[in-house]
Amino acid sequence: MSVISQPVPGVYGEKPPHGDNYINHSKGIFSWLFTLDHKRIGLMYMVTVLAAFFLGGIFAIALRTMLLFNSGGLAANLGGKSEFVANTYNQMFTLHGAVMVFLFIIPAIPAILGNFVLPLMLGAKDVAFPRLNLGSWYCYMGGAVFFVVVLGTGGLDTGWTFYTPFSTSYAHGAVTAATAGAFILGFSSILTGVNFIATIHMLRPKNMGFFKMPLFLWALYATSIIQILATPVLAITLLLLIAERTLGVGIFDPALGGDPVLYQHFFWFYSHPAVYIMILPGLGVVSEIIASFSRKHIFGYKFIALSSVAIAIFGFVVWGHHMFTSGQSDLLNAMFSLLTMSVAIPSAIKVFNWLATMYRGSIRLDTPMLYAIGFIWLFTIGGLTGLFLGALATDIHFHDTYFIVAHFHYVMVGSTLFAFLGGMYYWWPKMFGKMYDEKLGKIAWLLTFVGFNLTFFIQFVAGSQGMPRRYVDYPPEFAPYHHISTLGSYVLTIGLFLILFNWVQSLVKGRRAPQNPWGSNSLEWHAASPPIHENFKVTPEGVDPYDYRAWKYNPETDGYDYDEKLAKELAPAH
Repeated sequence: MSVISQPVPGVYGEKPPHGDNYINHSKGIFSWLFTLDHKRIGLMYMVTVLAAFFLGGIFAIALRTMLLFNSGGLAANLGGKSEFVANTYNQMFTLHGAVMVFLFIIPAIPAILGNFVLPLMLGAKDVAFPRLNLGSWYCYMGGAVFFVVVLGTGGLDTGWTFYTPFSTSYAHGAVTAATAGAFILGFSSILTGVNFIATIHMLRPKNMGFFKMPLFLWALYATSIIQILATPVLAITLLLLIAERTLGVGIFDPALGGDPVLYQHFFWFYSHPAVYIMILPGLGVVSEIIASFSRKHIFGYKFIALSSVAIAIFGFVVWGHHMFTSGQSDLLNAMFSLLTMSVAIPSAIKVFNWLATMYRGSIRLDTPMLYAIGFIWLFTIGGLTGLFLGALATDIHFHDTYFIVAHFHYVMVGSTLFAFLGGMYYWWPKMFGKMYDEKLGKIAWLLTFVGFNLTFFIQFVAGSQGMPRRYVDYPPEFAPYHHISTLGSYVLTIGLFLILFNWVQSLVKGRRAPQNPWGSNSLEWHAASPPIHENFKVTPEGVDPYDYRAWKYNPETDGYDYDEKLAKELAPAH
């Protein structure tokens, strides 16, 4: 690891300024809409991505409320309009999935936390291509507009996967608008990936080699590779779907001489790597939190770093496990099953190294740490249940049941969501210079954790008993599972609103944040809170991001002060 460099005046130990910072550096709406400041772009992503999360959450609550009853019982209350109920349900779960996947889960951590933190962790003034960064946000907004159009033009009932031939020949609603929106959103993802890779390669400070970077940067780097290589496959696939739907070109529709299984191969070649676009940044966030709140150097740094790259590589060769029932050859099924099991190795490396980091550490159970521990629980359950779906014998039984829904949500939603919320709490003081209510944060965590597990764990049982997914109608024996799941969704919703209240209250009435409330040592914590427009007055040298010994707790500020004299004593000779 790199040495702790001698502090530079105006960089290390810098007190939070009372005047100029990146938020008030310039004023007016156009100063935000045309900003090139990565921190402001991260905040604009935060507002829009959280708005998408709110919209997707409304659809989710509507779905769970409808599933409190079977469709016959609910339709009776609506005058017997069962077809209306079924069509509404189809549109609800389609829009819930599409909005959550394309507008929230994929961009949340890279676009918000990555944009804000990555240059600061490198001691840089901005990303490598600031205008490209702003362009990625406008691509995101452009894609989001198409989904708003879908809401106003009859909805969408294809499912978020847009499976053919249903999406080309039979689907109702604005299929072309939705797929065009996803196509545009892909450009936002690609531009972000290009920018992050270039920034990490070109703007690392003195003394910071690849194996001296914070693990969050390793996670963003691996994620960016997937974004650049996999996203064009989805973009071309959606473009072909649009061409088939509008021009009648036979590509995927068998009525036109096409092959619907080809669409599945294209779609899942992107969408399984996309799972790691969602989860890899979260793995990086958790690495930062676990080390900081255990007050220990991260255990097995190189193994965790390289496991991120290994997960990215494996992600490209396991898509076929989504298609065990599609009629592909037995040999392919066996190969994809073996490769799927192999993904467990780099994932387990991370989990065991986190546990080793916590072992005999001075653990503080503050709100970010609670979310990191919750992440380990959810990620482990999601990973272990994935083994059932990677095994041919059990996948045939669980395919298209609620077992899939539960596994999907534990890995993609729960794990990513908890990592995102933990990261937001962790970097909140740095982003806004305000502290949140710690007690309220812990209560919200408890409601969120209990609510999520109550919602989705019971679905493993329902799926193993044969409850199919995407059905609004179900036999009475499945009613208890749906009642418990819906109750859990209400508890989860209360927890999420409490988090929002805590953040808003922090901005309005929160106490001023110290420069470093956690005693972390990566370079962003050597900047002011909130950072100045240029991030640093003097470009800093690299430090060991997991050596916390030079930071000493100050009870007067409830934060940590940097001991420059101790840092010099601890620094080995060059």
